[in-house]
Amino acid sequence: MERVKRALKGIDCYLLVANSRGINVWCAATGGHLTHHDVIAAIKVSDIEQKVNHRHIILPQLAATGVEGKVIREKTGWRVVWGPVYARDIPAFLAQKMRKSPEMREVRFPVGQRVEMAVMWAFPFSLIVSLFLAVFWRTVLWPSVGLIWGASLFTFLAFPLYSPMLKNKPGSLRFSHLLVIFDIGRTSLTLWLGFLLVGGIANAIWHFAPWHRLLFWVWASFLVFLLLNIDLLGSTPIFKSGLHEDRFFRIYLDTERCRGAGFCETVCPRNCFQVDHRKHVATRPRDDRCVQCGACIVQCPFDALAFQTPDGQFISPEVIRRFRLNLLGQRARSVSLTS
Repeated sequence: MERVKRALKGIDCYLLVANSRGINVWCAATGGHLTHHDVIAAIKVSDIEQKVNHRHIILPQLAATGVEGKVIREKTGWRVVWGPVYARDIPAFLAQKMRKSPEMREVRFPVGQRVEMAVMWAFPFSLIVSLFLAVFWRTVLWPSVGLIWGASLFTFLAFPLYSPMLKNKPGSLRFSHLLVIFDIGRTSLTLWLGFLLVGGIANAIWHFAPWHRLLFWVWASFLVFLLLNIDLLGSTPIFKSGLHEDRFFRIYLDTERCRGAGFCETVCPRNCFQVDHRKHVATRPRDDRCVQCGACIVQCPFDALAFQTPDGQFISPEVIRRFRLNLLGQRARSVSLTS
């Protein structure tokens, strides 16, 4: 919220705050912790209708996975406008009469965010390890802390180099967990070897330690990378968590139902859609960039979009809207699929 407030500095507007339970907007909306009910409550409790002469409310684009704009309009009469992904783009968005450029719609994973994720991962892990080693093995305390921070920074800073390896692959859901394990092992091995090569750690240990200590540090470094990669996908904004079966789904577009309303293009965080407003039809020319967030499915007023499993079955928009994802990537214990 503080970033939004800074972005709005000097702009004549009202900022309504809906409770996301302390979770970022994207995860809160996807997990059912931030819904249209929360937005409706904020509108009614604030008495905002008495303070403005219009009925347009700007919501964060990433809330589109769980906040239904159609329901808000039906219940309150307010029309939802989906703002940009990043708060820093709000002034330009307003200056362009609430029109978003493709850059404003897209989620990225720049260096700054990657460093933040590296710190968020390394700090608690190194703290726990330090407390343990301070009691039982002080001689390796600082080298271990250095290893953890070095591996974490290396993993996230090198992300653009190995991210093509993480592309979702089609296949039966029966083998999805095996594919996840394979990806974790392959990525961990690649990063580990790269870390040893680039950092020269193996060479340093070889000169200053006996072979058994060399062996210990080699295995210790591999263990760190293995732990780091358990949910590396879920630590990025451009890949679905490795624990979620949704990452093996694809978005199915029913061209007969599509009317080219453009909500899919507006809310897609990876710019997968392209809408021809003259022909009133949408296409997905960048389908390979999809992060399976489901925002397009939730917002489509014609139910022209659905999830399709690798086995050719469909998960309907009704199911996507009704059931939210938990931490294990499950929408419900039993989800009816149609062929």
